[in-house]
Order: sequence, then C-alpha cells, then structure tokens
Amino acid sequence: MILHVDDDLLVADKPAGLPTVPGRPVELHDCLWTRVQATFPEALVVHRIDMGTSGLVVFARTPDAQRGLNLAFEQRRVGKTYVALAAGRIAEDEGEIDLPLIADWPARPRQRVDRVHGKPALTRWRVLERHAEHTRVELTPLTGRSHQLRVHLAALGHPLLGDALYAPPAVEALMPRLALHAHTLAFMHPRAGTPQVFSSAVPF
Repeated sequence: MILHVDDDLLVADKPAGLPTVPGRPVELHDCLWTRVQATFPEALVVHRIDMGTSGLVVFARTPDAQRGLNLAFEQRRVGKTYVALAAGRIAEDEGEIDLPLIADWPARPRQRVDRVHGKPALTRWRVLERHAEHTRVELTPLTGRSHQLRVHLAALGHPLLGDALYAPPAVEALMPRLALHAHTLAFMHPRAGTPQVFSSAVPF
C-alpha cells in the first residue's frame, strides 16, 4: 500500500472501495488515512480521491510539508493522470471537456453540469485502446472538482463502467467496481524542490 516514504511525505496506493478519509457512517471510519496512521501516526491529509477510485494518494508527514503540498494542489502545480474504462467507442483520439460543475443538492453527493452557476472544470483526455463495447482512456484533470472525471465522461456520452452514480444500470453492471484509477502523480518535493514522479499499475 505504501509506495514511497521520506522525512516529509509518503505516497500510498489506495484500493477501490476504501475511503481516503473517514466518512460519517461508522462503516466508513476505516479508511486509507487511518490505515496509514497505524504505521505513520503523524500522517496529514493533503488531497483525496473518490471511494470507488483506486490509485495514488500523497500524505504529508509534517505541517510544513502539508502547507507546501496544499499550495501545489491549489496552484495546479501537481500533475495527475487517471486511466478509465468508458462505455462505448469514443471516435476521436483526444480532446478536452470544458463543462462547469455544481453540486446537485437534491441528489447529493451527485454533481451536475451547470453552465450558468457551475465552477470551471476542465478535463483533457486521450484514447489508449478501443474495444467492442468500451474505450480505455487516459484522463488529465486540469481542475479538481468533485466527481469531475465521472461527470465529464458521462456528459460526453461515455459514462465510466461500474459507476453507480452517473452510469445507467447496464453500464454500471459491466464492472464490479468503478473503472477509474489514479495512475500517475507528479509534483516538486515541498522541501527539497526536486521532481517527484510516481505511478501505480492499473488493476483493470
């Protein structure tokens, strides 16, 4: 689960179905953060990925490192790529999805596209492989809105396999889990200033 540790930070590989941080229901108290803290009790949260998403998460080990990493995320100086399986065959080879998003309050935790009141959200994508009924894509979020990749692909007409929130039942049933994996993470070390690049094997 732990891919890298140094004096300032650690990088973990989260399994699908495990929350990054504790949820309100008692059954969601078991999470990646508490598991990491069992070995590294000083670990501090920097960012999170959806419970259904697997892959890379970075934690800080000092308050200074947490501040530096938080600033890097806020200023969009962290490179992230995801790999996903999207329903159908995407015709184009690459593109961008520029659709503002807002919380869908009556149907929380869902998000929805809102061109008037939504916050800017931009996703870059490219096709990796085409199959008979789905497409393997690499997704690069240029903003960090909640559920951004899932909503954007659904809006494109290609919801993610296994997505209980945004895919129709027939597409959700194609995978026993959400087909979304945080594959690479790149940032400058908050203290040393050296490039850090991590990758996690895609489990689907």
